[in-house]
Amino acid sequence: MIEFLARWFDARLGAAKFTRKVMNHVFPDHWSFMLGEIALYSFVVLVMTGVFLAVFYQGSSVPVIYHGAYRPLRGVRMSAAYHSVLHLSFSIPAGLLFRQMHHWAADIFIAAIFAHLARIYFTAAYRKPRELNWLIGLTMLLLALANGFFGYSLCDDVLSGAGLRVGYAILLSVPVVGPWLAFLVFGGTSPNPATLPRMFVWHIFFIPAALAFLILAHLGIIWRQMHTNYPGAGGGEKLIVGSRFWPVYTMKSLALFFGVFAGIAALGGWVQIDPVWVYGPYNPIGIVPGAQPDWYLGWVEGAMRLFPGVNGHVGRWLIPELFFPGFLFPALVFAFLYCYPFLEQWLCFDFRGHNVLRRPWEMPWATALGCAGLAFVLVLEIAGGDDVIAVAMGSSVIVVRRVLRVLAIVAPLITGWIIHRWCEAMRRKHAHLREALAGADAGYSEAEIAPQPQPR
Repeated sequence: MIEFLARWFDARLGAAKFTRKVMNHVFPDHWSFMLGEIALYSFVVLVMTGVFLAVFYQGSSVPVIYHGAYRPLRGVRMSAAYHSVLHLSFSIPAGLLFRQMHHWAADIFIAAIFAHLARIYFTAAYRKPRELNWLIGLTMLLLALANGFFGYSLCDDVLSGAGLRVGYAILLSVPVVGPWLAFLVFGGTSPNPATLPRMFVWHIFFIPAALAFLILAHLGIIWRQMHTNYPGAGGGEKLIVGSRFWPVYTMKSLALFFGVFAGIAALGGWVQIDPVWVYGPYNPIGIVPGAQPDWYLGWVEGAMRLFPGVNGHVGRWLIPELFFPGFLFPALVFAFLYCYPFLEQWLCFDFRGHNVLRRPWEMPWATALGCAGLAFVLVLEIAGGDDVIAVAMGSSVIVVRRVLRVLAIVAPLITGWIIHRWCEAMRRKHAHLREALAGADAGYSEAEIAPQPQPR
């Protein structure tokens, strides 16, 4: 039957040649290339669970009285959105499982994108002709951060309400266009009846559609350009080595999908995340002690806590202190990342195409810069919870903040210096090894050659 159907379609569409070419497409075998697939499959889980949640969620701030299954909140006045989240969590079969799976999938999705971009940076996979995919990956990370913020804000609990106030204040601090940006995202002064419906549309329609388009474009470019090779893997600028799409790579990819799905399901069933019933419904004057944003926005929170309170003026325009760490700093970080491949091309006068990756120790300055940046972001991430750290240590928030301000300067410098020294040592070690092998008339190979080569 399968052979009959295949011949039937081929006779009408001439698909045999195309299908054979697709099946013979070669993908690298190195595990680091699977980081992008983890992000892809997390996005699939996000869509699957999100469709289920959207059936029961009400994106409305209309006040209602709760009479549901969770007894501590019975008789409490709350928004219809918060009421629907409680109903979903306690009264819908598997509702809490799907909600927690959705939240965990979002965290893994963002973490996988970040890890994938880090792999690309530290192996110089952003070089020509792959600059466009670097830009697409950064855009996906930016959209994922925004959609994560919108997603946990939809619950309309005290914790997410505090995050909404911070986000509204950051947008409002932008000179000239700040009020217009705040109106575009929040529908006016926050909170207002238009905020939740507008964010719900952003969360389930516009941003997921943009992410899906970028993922397809990303995969299409990879398919057209083919993957890169690690040095010594048997490939080169004109040859790629790895497993064919069918059957080896397909089976590995399917196994990874089921593994990601099972891991997210296990986390959703066994590890509690975002217990909104503990926080209570949103109250404009309320706050949860030790309130923290999700980890992927903790570095922005940390920047706002460490940055000194300085206002600025440009003509008659006031620039509030929140603008510098809350908006300008993240904007500069992403602007630098967007421009980095092109800056490196001009600084190194390297405009050639590259299909072979570089090891991190082969580019000491770039690796040291990347590690220093990660150290800086890590300090900011820790600073986002300085009040919790102070309580745990029995110290003062002011003291903890002063220490973290010093670390924000010292830690990146020390990290960059150590990594640069390590890279230089590795370069000398491999240079001596190559000389020894050359003197012994021996071939130099660092990895086994994969069985399936394919011309680019």
